[in-house]
Amino acid sequence: MWTRTLHRFAHLADAHLGAHREPALQKLELQTFDMAMHKCVEFGVDFILVCGDLFHVGIPDLGIVNSALKSMMEVQKAGIPIYAIYGSHDYTPNGTSVIDILNTAGVLTNVFKPSFEGENLRLGVTIDEKTGAKIAGISARKIGLESHYFDALDRKALEQEEGFKIFAFHSGLTELRPADLSEMETVRSELLPKGFDYYAGGHIHDRGEFSLPGLDNIVFPGPLFTGHGRDLEATARGERRGFYVVDFDRHVDAKYFISLNTFEGVFRDYDLTGRNAPEAGAMISEDVKGIDVSGKLVVLKIFGEMAGGNVSEVGLVGIRSSLAERGAIHVYLNRNSLRTRETAGPIFSGEEPAFIERKLFEERAAKVNIGDEHLRGQKGAERGMVLLGLWRQPQKIGEMKRDYTARMVREGTKALEKEEGKG
Repeated sequence: MWTRTLHRFAHLADAHLGAHREPALQKLELQTFDMAMHKCVEFGVDFILVCGDLFHVGIPDLGIVNSALKSMMEVQKAGIPIYAIYGSHDYTPNGTSVIDILNTAGVLTNVFKPSFEGENLRLGVTIDEKTGAKIAGISARKIGLESHYFDALDRKALEQEEGFKIFAFHSGLTELRPADLSEMETVRSELLPKGFDYYAGGHIHDRGEFSLPGLDNIVFPGPLFTGHGRDLEATARGERRGFYVVDFDRHVDAKYFISLNTFEGVFRDYDLTGRNAPEAGAMISEDVKGIDVSGKLVVLKIFGEMAGGNVSEVGLVGIRSSLAERGAIHVYLNRNSLRTRETAGPIFSGEEPAFIERKLFEERAAKVNIGDEHLRGQKGAERGMVLLGLWRQPQKIGEMKRDYTARMVREGTKALEKEEGKG
């Protein structure tokens, strides 16, 4: 039973719009975001707070932006403002992302308002006109580099603010770091300002509600849909996805998780250790025959060390095709941990692309024999990740290839200089 208290806001994060290239997943992704916006109107929220990674890249496909904009405009017509901070995927080395464009257009308000007084970071506070709620927040940067902001933060000034206060952030907290993300860059909870009524988190793709000394109502809503393969697996296993609605007056009165699962999932995992490729393929093919996949998203996790044959000989392409012919919305194959005894090279247990990319950079950077210390070890890995994010930007419409190449070189050089200056 929903009861209307004095005020209400929605807290969502990690929509990762544009994360998927497959048309079926893109459609579900946008449908889920649109559903979230409609639910916010339905539940009569006074404002929406997006805690990072609204889009999967800082400069996303314009078709994705256009679809999301239509949904956000409907919310705006209902008189519901949207507040946001950058996520690590929203950040761009050249300093401007689609979040800034939407902020300029008045579709949303970026609440990260930093100013430095010497080495101290002062945060501006955004006051919601209707409710009087005060929102302050720190945007993310790539690979956890926003930790420098937390180190420099003037917490005392924020703690002295009166009224109902929300602190928005897009970072993992060291004390709450999930066991399977033990190497993730995190922020120590002692660096957050104390005494806020609600700590609106993002970045962690596991839903959770926590309290730590001086920090009550720490909430991570998890991804709105599914940003990575790991998310697809969890959703196919039955994990609920969505966002929070929070009722408040002078303090938080109640929190509700709003489930938005837009598909049914089927999950199967297969350990192929000790089997040769033909045996493995026959075993998987036989097992999936009995699964009802019509109108469902199918996730097959395949791992282990095969006794013989190549991975290509398992026949996974044919298995995927047969499932699609039987009506599966999409078939996702996770074979990151599948190998043969002859396989060489590092195997990482982490399955999120950013984790694997970083570990590969760290492994390679540790072996680089170069005089510049900024290109060796962890610093080298950080710069590699920054450049990778930059070079993922697509060629602009009408931009000549030589101009695109020149722009990448120019912005890459600028980004490296900027990172060294802040390192």
